[in-house]
Amino acid sequence: MSHNVETMAYAGEVPWHGLGEKVPADLTTEQFMRKAGLDWKVEKETITTSSGAEVHGKRALVRQSDNTVLDIVGSNWNPVQNSEAFDFFTEYVNAGDMEMHTAGSLKNGEIVWALAKTKDSFELFNGDITDNYFLFTNPHKFGKCIDIRMTPVRVVCNNTLTLSLNQSTDKMLTVNHRKPFDAEEVKQQMGIAREKMEQYKSMAQFLGKKRYTAENVTAYFNDVFGENSRNASLAHDNLQTQPGAKFGEGSWWQAFNAVTYMTDHLQGRENDSRLVSAWYGRNRKVKLNALDKALEYAEVA
Repeated sequence: MSHNVETMAYAGEVPWHGLGEKVPADLTTEQFMRKAGLDWKVEKETITTSSGAEVHGKRALVRQSDNTVLDIVGSNWNPVQNSEAFDFFTEYVNAGDMEMHTAGSLKNGEIVWALAKTKDSFELFNGDITDNYFLFTNPHKFGKCIDIRMTPVRVVCNNTLTLSLNQSTDKMLTVNHRKPFDAEEVKQQMGIAREKMEQYKSMAQFLGKKRYTAENVTAYFNDVFGENSRNASLAHDNLQTQPGAKFGEGSWWQAFNAVTYMTDHLQGRENDSRLVSAWYGRNRKVKLNALDKALEYAEVA
C-alpha cells in the first residue's frame, strides 16, 4: 500500500491521509479486523544459532501468517494479539457508543492500530465541528507499550490531535508487555474521556474568543517551529487560506489550527509518513506544544 502503511481499512468518508480500503460501516469488530488485513497472530519462537544452540532469554516474535520476524523480545514478554485489540472495542460498538473508523498495520506489522469514533463532539462558531475518537495502538515491538489515546478531529479540515487522559503524564493509558493484557482494567479508566473532551472544548472556546495581532501570531509560529524557519513561514502563509479559516477568524483557535493543518497535510512528501508522524512521531509533539503555546498567548491577549 505504501512505505509505512502495510494494510488498512476505513468506514465512512475517506480519511484525511487518503489511504486504505473502504468497507461498509456496519461491520462487526471482527469483520473490520479481517478487512483491515489484521487477522493474523504473533507467537514467540525459540532462537537458535547455525550450530543448533538455543539463545537463552530471547525469543523471535513471529507473524504466523507469513513467518515474518517482527522483533526480538525477552522470553517473559507477553504478546497481545490483534483480536484482543478489536475485542476491546466490541462492547462499545455493540452498545452503539462507538463505531469503527479505521484500522491497519504500519511498518510491516510492527504497529497495529484501531481507531473508533465516539458519540462525543462539540461545535463552535455555528458549524465548526470537532469529533472524538479513541486510538488503540498495539505494537508488536520490544520496548513499546499498548497505548490508548483520545483523538479529537476537526471535521472541516480533518486536523488531528492525540491527547492523554492523564494530567500527570503524556500517556493516556499504557500497558506494558510484562503482564497479560487486561481489557477490563483498561475500560475502568475510559470514563475520564468525556471529562477530557469537555476540557478540550473549553480550551477551544477560549482560543476562539481571544484575538491575535500580526506581531504576536508571527512570534507564535516562531516559537512553535523556530525563529524564521521555513515551517513557521509556511504556517503563517496558510493562516488565512487553511480549510475552516472562516471559523474564529483572527482568533488563536485559527492560529493553532494553522499548525495542525500544516503538520497533517503539508509537511512531508507522502501521506503515510504524515500519518505516522501525526500519531506517533515528531508532529504529534509539535501540535501538543502548539496548543500549550496558543493558550499562553491567548492568556495575555
